[in-house]
Amino acid sequence: MIRRANEADWPAIWDMLRPVFRAGETYAVARDIDEATARAMWMDAPAATFVAEDAEILGTYYIKTNHQGGGAHVCNCGYVTSVAAQGRGIARAMCEHSQSEARDLGYRAMQFNMVLASNAGAVRLWQKLGYDIVGTLPSAFDHPAQGMVDGHVMWKAL
Repeated sequence: MIRRANEADWPAIWDMLRPVFRAGETYAVARDIDEATARAMWMDAPAATFVAEDAEILGTYYIKTNHQGGGAHVCNCGYVTSVAAQGRGIARAMCEHSQSEARDLGYRAMQFNMVLASNAGAVRLWQKLGYDIVGTLPSAFDHPAQGMVDGHVMWKAL
């Protein structure tokens, strides 16, 4: 089940986000991001935040406007799946859900600003779901283990 996140979900969401952010391998956020800043980024700033659950929270995603003004019809999403739930189709379900929710919120396209080339599983999944790589940012991310890696801009009309 995927539903809108509420205040009571934050501790479980933070428990999922913290190790992902600390690892520094997929999100362009400070590895030492504090909880208040992460909460503002994930819960307060987006147009909507959701959780996927099955007795416990297995994943989370947000939808936010990617740019203002003439670009306000394009949204951006961020997804995180709990370590225990990886490989169970949660990311796919959240991405499919996010597209429907984005359309309901009036967005006409979705753009992922930086999907790391080193995150081959995500690149593959997003392509299977109809996202195109519309640009590649050379050496855009300093990966803690792999050094400088490319970031893809991925886009899909909704």
